[in-house]
Amino acid sequence: MTVPGPGNETEGKTAPTTGSDRSSDAASGGAAAIRPHAEDAFAGELAALAAADDRPRPPRWRLSPWAVATYLLGGTLSDGTVVTPKYVGPRRIVEVAVATLATDRALLLLGVPGTAKTWVSEHLAAAVSGDSTLLVQGTAGTPEEAIRYGWNYARLLAHGPSREALVPSPVMRAMAEGMTARVEELTRIPADVQDTLITVLSEKTLPIPELGEEVQAVRGFNLIATANDRDRGVNELSSALRRRFNTVVLPLPATPEAEVDIVSRRVEQIGRSLDLPPVPEGLDEIRRVVTVFRELREGVTADGRTRLKSPSGTLSTAEAISVLTGGLSLAAHFGDGVLRAGDVAAGILGAVVRDPAADRVVWQEYLETVVREREGWKDFYRACREVSG
Repeated sequence: MTVPGPGNETEGKTAPTTGSDRSSDAASGGAAAIRPHAEDAFAGELAALAAADDRPRPPRWRLSPWAVATYLLGGTLSDGTVVTPKYVGPRRIVEVAVATLATDRALLLLGVPGTAKTWVSEHLAAAVSGDSTLLVQGTAGTPEEAIRYGWNYARLLAHGPSREALVPSPVMRAMAEGMTARVEELTRIPADVQDTLITVLSEKTLPIPELGEEVQAVRGFNLIATANDRDRGVNELSSALRRRFNTVVLPLPATPEAEVDIVSRRVEQIGRSLDLPPVPEGLDEIRRVVTVFRELREGVTADGRTRLKSPSGTLSTAEAISVLTGGLSLAAHFGDGVLRAGDVAAGILGAVVRDPAADRVVWQEYLETVVREREGWKDFYRACREVSG
């Protein structure tokens, strides 16, 4: 699971400029981006790691595998630079993911929604290649061209098939430049389009039959895909494609304390970017939201004494972060700046009650049998009852 912290910008240390830097500057007119790419937000940390990194690096990697793992897991460098953790969870998971990318085998990050698959893939690409923007976003409508290549039809009609008329996909660019490509929500992509990756991952080539040519991947190329199998309408990976990946499963936070820490850090970072009140003033509500989500998700109270029905939603850590960020905004703009039960109640209701019929029964039962009887939760119970009608 992730816990992003602020970028450790160090004066005099800069990360290499990428195409994404230039395009984001141009698009924003020099203004700060709402959500900078990882290589921009954490440029100071990446530069400090590169300067301190004296270990062997695979071809075209910006950092060694050890430094990539340190970037994700956090640590203190010999010069005193503090690298903030981007992922809180078993260290071995990160080590296996990084080691996979150092081979010619692609990486599949698998997990239920909200387990930070996208965040981890972005930071891995940023640390390995210095550019996390070579991205294919998987949807039910993703065409084959998004993975292979397309055409500039004006040039195609005027001059016929040529290299100048060809529009490379992010995957093709990554192959040609020895970079890391990303495919998000791979199982959302239609099965026949998914299988376009088989030749890319097995032969490390991308044929261009219209030109009688092919693009061969240069050393340094690899691909990170993310997927979950909890959503409806998922397209299963073919056995041929699945064999081309090394699968790493990202688990939900193991303990309440770990999840509270993750949520607190992320909400604090988002809050700073939005000029919202500091998180420490709302730690009690953060613990409550995390407790509610964990209990309903696991189907049992924290003390193990009461079995519960679980709602249809995933109630992931990412959703808890969203609920609390919305609560902070309410507290800042319509309250006294301190996060309280009334600020998060509506967000919790929206996260829990996805199916108006079945989930509302689950929620009402939880309120009356657990929340109502819990010591010190009277204000939370009243706030939730009010928004629940």
